[in-house]
Amino acid sequence: MSANTALRVLCLHGYRQNAVSFREKTGALRKLLKNRVELVYITAPLEVPSQLDNAQGCGQAGEVTAEALRGWWFSDGQQRSFHAGQECEESEGLEASVEVVRAAVREQGPFDGVLGFSQGAALVAMLLALQESGQEPELHFHFAIIISGFRSACAQHARFYSIPVATPTLHVFGEVDAVIPIQMSRDLLAVFEEPDVLTHSGGHFVPAASAHKSVYLNFIQRFQKQT
Repeated sequence: MSANTALRVLCLHGYRQNAVSFREKTGALRKLLKNRVELVYITAPLEVPSQLDNAQGCGQAGEVTAEALRGWWFSDGQQRSFHAGQECEESEGLEASVEVVRAAVREQGPFDGVLGFSQGAALVAMLLALQESGQEPELHFHFAIIISGFRSACAQHARFYSIPVATPTLHVFGEVDAVIPIQMSRDLLAVFEEPDVLTHSGGHFVPAASAHKSVYLNFIQRFQKQT
């Protein structure tokens, strides 16, 4: 009798979070996906100055704990700050973050998929673009879950949205998200050829209620391996 082998998924946290805090915030999701998915968490390389107000970032709403102060890139390199809607010519730190992902794939992989939340979700979209263009041969993600994602407003990042991405994706966003407004997440959908979508009535968090279970499971079952 065949049995499903758990899928391994790399998890990228939001701005002002880290691997530990994001793991705590996704406890309900881990329970929902138990025995089907192994979530592996890594921490972004950029330290966010602790004096910055949380409104500048896009981590879990209301989260300001010191251990969470990490980010994947800064939209304002001089101030070492980030805002999802901030337009800029160049960002700071993105290459260091891509290298962190490369290292995780080498040292902790292989991974079947990748999951990102908020700034981490925006990074996932960039990684898939790099993967499909052949610029990152170490990346072999078969699917992605993009939660509260958005297009970077940095001109330097426009290249990530120039070609359609064929990798299967599930996009999750809240109708009353005050950090990443729903239209920002919807605008990202155009980058992907056949995106699946899960909307929820809440705000800026990872939804994992019983009402959402079938959507998550139907998506990941497409990639489940038999043993």
